[in-house]
Parts: sequence; structure tokens; C-alpha cells
Amino acid sequence: MFEKLKHRSLRKKIEHNLNKRDVSQINSELNTLGFLVDEATFQDFEQLYNFSEYFTLQPKDVKVFSFLEVKRKLPSLRHNQLHNKDFNWKGELHNQNAKEFIDKQFDVLVGYYNTKNDFLDAMVAASNANFKVGLAGSDPRLFDLLIDLDLKDLAAFKTELKKYLTVLNLSLIHI
Repeated sequence: MFEKLKHRSLRKKIEHNLNKRDVSQINSELNTLGFLVDEATFQDFEQLYNFSEYFTLQPKDVKVFSFLEVKRKLPSLRHNQLHNKDFNWKGELHNQNAKEFIDKQFDVLVGYYNTKNDFLDAMVAASNANFKVGLAGSDPRLFDLLIDLDLKDLAAFKTELKKYLTVLNLSLIHI
């Protein structure tokens, strides 16, 4: 019962955050890039950090935050990880690292998942990112751009992302 209540609360928070989103800085220059990833479908985070070279960003300007449905029993060194237990039944987030990630003013935030995930959707909706990119299959209300590619084809995603950001004048400085 609490899980249903938690998901309902998360959907209400998503609606609230969608209604209050500020889109005035949507075409700002690309200096920071963030990724929200579902670990159930993608685990090779090093490839995401390599986006810094491709977009000529500093490695410190690319951040990856992941979601794992159930916390593993084995200890993990990964600090940028979110679990379903990090949300209470009211849909409130109780993970300090996740709150800092949400509050960071990314120029582009990529939701690198293509399934319905209320937890990641809540993170995207609450994020202060200027421009939000997702994959087809995600909630289209959350993202400014949806790219229809296979999740496992990261090279094609990288190329498509650069193409669209160039067209939208988000990455002209770094090309």
C-alpha cells in the first residue's frame, strides 16, 4: 500500500514541478552536462564521462547519477546513486547527494533511460537544468528533446545529441 502511495505522491510532485519550470535559459551555452541513468538497463558510466572529451568540456563538468531499484547488500563506493528507499511515502527525497544533483544548474540534463520510472522522472522534473534531453519511451512532458535511438547504441546517441545541440545553438562555442 505504501508503494502505491509513494508512486502517487511522486506523480503529483512531477506535475507540480512541470507547472513551475522556468524555461528562460533553455538555449544557454553548453558548459555542464548531467546524466540520470537507470542502472537496470545501463551500467557503463565511464562512457558517459567520456562525453566531456567529445563536447570539449572539463571532466568535472560531466556528472552521472544513477537509480537502482533495490539497494545491493554489498557495499558500494558509488555516492551518486539513488534507491527507491530514498523517497518516503509522501514522495519526498531523503538523499543529500541526489538533492545536490537536482539543485545543480546543468546546461543540459540527459535522462538516459527509456522506460517508465517514477523515481527518475521525479528527479528530471525537479532538476534545475536549462535543457532536458531524453530517449523515446520516456515521458515527453519532462524533456525538451526526445531522441529515438537504442539505449545500447551510445555512439549514435552521442552523435545525435551533438547534432541537435548544434542546431539549437547550445554547443556552438565548443565545436
